[in-house]
Amino acid sequence: MLTKKEQRLRRARQTRIRIAQQGVARLTVNRTNLHIYATVISGDGSKVLASASTAEADVRAALGGSGKGGNAAAAQAIGKRIAEKALAAGVEKVAFDRAGFAYHGRVKALADAAREAGLQF
Repeated sequence: MLTKKEQRLRRARQTRIRIAQQGVARLTVNRTNLHIYATVISGDGSKVLASASTAEADVRAALGGSGKGGNAAAAQAIGKRIAEKALAAGVEKVAFDRAGFAYHGRVKALADAAREAGLQF
């Protein structure tokens, strides 16, 4: 019997195999109860091109102190921020890697905000 985390990682592995075959940069999302993290990784998987999270000091200040990084509004802010950083790094097209998390709630909010800010996936 697989644990909940092992099931999520198994789903994530399938997605990563598919994205690796495409050879495009991937936007990876990781969420915890308190924070949400987004990273743009190069097509060959060797380099982090951009990253953003609610754990960053200036993001936490903008969200109004601690403990507010685990909601959809924070995820939207991170989506917008990661798109801006990725575009600045010269990445316009990415594959969305939800890391086995359901495309719902915070993960969806981050993806929608990144699309609105100009990232294509």
